[in-house]
Amino acid sequence: MIAVDWGGSRLRAYWLDADGAVLERRRSDEGALACHGRFGKVLGALIAGWDDPLVVMAGMVGARGGWIEVPYVRCPADAPALAAGMLRLDASREASGLVRRQLWCVPGMADHTTPVGDVMRGEETQIVGLPDTLGRGTHTVCLPGTHSKWVRVRDGAIVHISTALTGELYGLLRAHSILGRSIPDGEPGLDTEAFDAGLECSRDPASGLLHDLFGVRTASLFGHFPPPALASYLSGVLIGHELQAALAGLPAPVHLVGNEALVERYAHALQARGIAVHRHPEELAAAGMHRLARARGLA
Repeated sequence: MIAVDWGGSRLRAYWLDADGAVLERRRSDEGALACHGRFGKVLGALIAGWDDPLVVMAGMVGARGGWIEVPYVRCPADAPALAAGMLRLDASREASGLVRRQLWCVPGMADHTTPVGDVMRGEETQIVGLPDTLGRGTHTVCLPGTHSKWVRVRDGAIVHISTALTGELYGLLRAHSILGRSIPDGEPGLDTEAFDAGLECSRDPASGLLHDLFGVRTASLFGHFPPPALASYLSGVLIGHELQAALAGLPAPVHLVGNEALVERYAHALQARGIAVHRHPEELAAAGMHRLARARGLA
C-alpha cells in the first residue's frame, strides 16, 4: 500500500510492503493548505510509478477545506475506532492517474474533556504506530512541531490531547515582532548556552510568558548573547513554558515523535528537568496507517 502523511505545509509519501516496511519515501513542499483544487494532480504526480492501488492518507488533507472532510473521532479511541472512521474518496474526476486507486482518509481526533476542547489530525497515525512500544498502562507522548501535541495514551487508546502553539508563535515573533529585529535572518544552529538560559528563565514562578518573551529584547540590548544566539534563547523560553504547562500530572518518561532536530531540542529540555525520554521517528505515521488499513480490512 501507499501511506500519505499530508500536513498543512508538507507532503510525505511512503511505499510499503505487505508487512508495512517502508520500501521508498518521497517528499513535497505542496502541503494541503496550498493544494485547493489540485489535490489529485499533486498526489498523482508524487506517487507515479508506485503501482499499489491502495492509498491511505492522513493529516490536514482530511480537514475542513482539505480534499475531503473526515469527521473527528472522539477521545477515548483506539486503532479499531479510528479505522471505523476512515472515509473513501472518489478522485476519478480530479486526476485520471488516480482512477484505479482506492483512496482512503484517516479521521482526526477530538478531545471534549475540557471546556475548550482540543483536536489533532495526522498525529494520531504516529501514535497508532507506537502501541507495541508503549505496552499497557498510561503513557505520555509529545509530538513537537508547529502545533506541538501532548497526548495521553492508556492501554492503546488515546484518552487526552493538549496542543501548544509553540512553533507557530516562534515563527510569528521572529517575523512580525520587535524581538525579530534583533535576530539575524535564517535559522542558525542551536546555541546550547542561550537555549538553556531560556529554559531556566521559564522556570521562575514569579515570572510569566509575556514578561519572559520581552526578556529576549533586553537580552539583546544588554548584550547577554550575540545576535545569532537570540533565536535559541527565544526557543528555550517558549519550549520551557510549554513544558511547564504540559508536564503537570503527566506520567514519565516522555515518548518524543517527530523531526530529528526538533526531537533533539525537546529531549534536551526534558532531560534538563530530569525527565527520561524515548525518541521515535516521524515516519511512524506510515506504520500507523498500515495498521489502520489492516484494522479496516483493506490490507
